[in-house]
Amino acid sequence: MIKRLLIIFIMSLTVTATMWADGDQPATVKKERNHIRAGNNLFHNKRYAEAEVEYRKALQVAPQSAVAQFNLATALLMQGGGAAGQDDKNNPVKQAADILADLAKHAPTHSLRSKANYDLGNLAYSSEQYAQAVELYKQALREDPADDQARYNLRLAQLKLKQQQQQNQNKDKNKDKNKDKDKDKDKDQQKQDQQKQDQQKQDQQKQDQQKQDQQKQDQQKQDQGGMSQQNAEQVLKTMQNQENATGQRINAARAQQERRERARTNRKW
Repeated sequence: MIKRLLIIFIMSLTVTATMWADGDQPATVKKERNHIRAGNNLFHNKRYAEAEVEYRKALQVAPQSAVAQFNLATALLMQGGGAAGQDDKNNPVKQAADILADLAKHAPTHSLRSKANYDLGNLAYSSEQYAQAVELYKQALREDPADDQARYNLRLAQLKLKQQQQQNQNKDKNKDKNKDKDKDKDKDQQKQDQQKQDQQKQDQQKQDQQKQDQQKQDQQKQDQGGMSQQNAEQVLKTMQNQENATGQRINAARAQQERRERARTNRKW
């Protein structure tokens, strides 16, 4: 596809190679014509850098020469390999695109304006800027409705544009699907997190309830006079100690009474 565009592009150069009669011309016009012819010969021999030099010489003689400008842009494009323009000012394609853009608006003839728009359309097409290419080919046809090459390339650009738009729509649909999937994943994760939180809350509530029930049971035992095993053992121990103390007092009293009785028995009268 790109080769066909370039072939058509090169053919357009020959149309503008000679635009003068063979009669007498001013010296500047003759110099301009000679440099352009020399440049065209070099161009057809694929010596594009040398052709560029001749076209620039023509412009030094006649700076407003639209033909020299167009052919210079052609030589620059060929040196750039027909690639799309870049921002680098030293890039041959960028230089060519700037020249063609100016010619597309200000060239003195419909033919040159048409060809400038056509070549700009080729650049846009090669950069896959199909919407821009469509508009440039349309403008080329407005300037020259008989340009079948521009009409053919317009159809190609329209087909490519349709395919590009369809691909972009599919990409957008896929993006929307992926977004929906991500949303569903987020919802599932949120649901799981909520379920986990609910379960933890239920477990905590159950533990709190069990604790409250135990405290309630202990309080009921205390209200009913009940005592724990430890308290009961303490009470029994206290009672045993009290009984032992009482027994000791009784035994002591008995012993004292016996001593008194023995004392009376042994007394001498």
